[in-house]
Amino acid sequence: MALLTGVAAFEALASKRVIIFGVGGVGSWTAETLVRSGISRLTIVDADSVAASNINRQLPATASTVGRVKVDVMKERLLDINPEAQIEAIHGFYNAETQQCYDLRDYDYVIDAIDSLADKALLIRNATAAMAETARSDRPVVFYSSMGAALKLDPSRIAVAEFWKVKGCPLAAALRRKFKKSGEFPARKFKCVYSDELVPNHQDAASLVDGSGAMTYGKVAVNGAFMHITAVFGMTLASLVIRDVMDKLR
Repeated sequence: MALLTGVAAFEALASKRVIIFGVGGVGSWTAETLVRSGISRLTIVDADSVAASNINRQLPATASTVGRVKVDVMKERLLDINPEAQIEAIHGFYNAETQQCYDLRDYDYVIDAIDSLADKALLIRNATAAMAETARSDRPVVFYSSMGAALKLDPSRIAVAEFWKVKGCPLAAALRRKFKKSGEFPARKFKCVYSDELVPNHQDAASLVDGSGAMTYGKVAVNGAFMHITAVFGMTLASLVIRDVMDKLR
């Protein structure tokens, strides 16, 4: 990797502090990609445990890990990749009650892979506020967010855009409506990973859905998803961190 980054950027990657909120279908792949790419100071936050319904797309989900806390499984795996990494695993929510437990200014990179609309909007507002507050410091916070990765089949349509320029994503549209309705907007522009593809669920498969043991965060629907989409979303988020570190040293 150092052949591609140069020694300075390679060492810089190891020094950065990253926090990922949500280590499911998207965030778990982000975490692994970052650790395999030299990030060694990583905090992962998730309140969920592994369910059988996660196995098709989430890195920590296997038959042997069903029922275990996701961040615990992820921490073991990440330390198996790099035993010297500093991995903090927090089993809990990011929401209105817990937001004060996190000082986002302590991190170089904040990554949002949350499913819940309300919690996602809260993190976006708080992370962009931290961006604004640290913009002129020697350690500015950088924030990236994942939009919806379900109901997609074509990974070539996955792209990166500034939040207000994301097109064709129902989750981004719902977030924009929520911000406009509340009058509380993100403090800074930020980049998102998204896809404008929207494939409908097959209703003839609805009877196969078993939500037992899966945390739904009050979702109104269960949507189909494939690993080749969620993983590319997560790896693209990781690539944004890697490229930003390299770009700042050029």
